[in-house]
Amino acid sequence: MGRVIRAQVVIPGQARGRLLVSREPLSFWGGYDYRTGTIIDQRHPLAGQVAAGRILALPHTRGSSTTTAVLLEAVAAGTAPAAILTTGVDSFFALAAIVADELYQAAFPLLSLTPEDFALLITDDPARIEGDLITLSSGEADV
Repeated sequence: MGRVIRAQVVIPGQARGRLLVSREPLSFWGGYDYRTGTIIDQRHPLAGQVAAGRILALPHTRGSSTTTAVLLEAVAAGTAPAAILTTGVDSFFALAAIVADELYQAAFPLLSLTPEDFALLITDDPARIEGDLITLSSGEADV
């Protein structure tokens, strides 16, 4: 069993996947290709990484409500992250999850962590989200 973190649930759900973590916020407008799920902002530390199907951890979004529109396009295309972890309640991510559920019956979990717990997240570690619990494993362990 791995480390378990209790988070604030913003949008409930379950997900499992490998973490993709950045300490930098991301603007989805011009920063995320909804057709492929790739982060395309060349100035962002995750540039070139594919977030589709992964648990994406960002402190918050950078930008405007366009993030919601791009994320909705990704949900429709099947290239959205499996879940999103933040360090606060991000209204643009929340709105995207709510509308995705209404339009496509495809909400994704959105959870908020304390900065201390967010600092524990490591890219490529497997994670499982169930309710307000995030179970983390290091390395190749499956959660």
